[in-house]
Amino acid sequence: MSKSLSLFFACLSVLFMSATAISIAHNGWLVLVFSMLTLLSIGAGFITKAKLRRRGNKID
Repeated sequence: MSKSLSLFFACLSVLFMSATAISIAHNGWLVLVFSMLTLLSIGAGFITKAKLRRRGNKID
């Protein structure tokens, strides 16, 4: 995975984590929404990394 793509997923996850922390004081539903978005963005980063690694190791 390129460094710029890794940085994108890291910053996106940090933004969602920050939004989760801020929303704790406001609304419980927002906490659930931002928590799910955080988990999805982290998972998407791992999935993207695995797919790019698998695609790079193919021998034709």
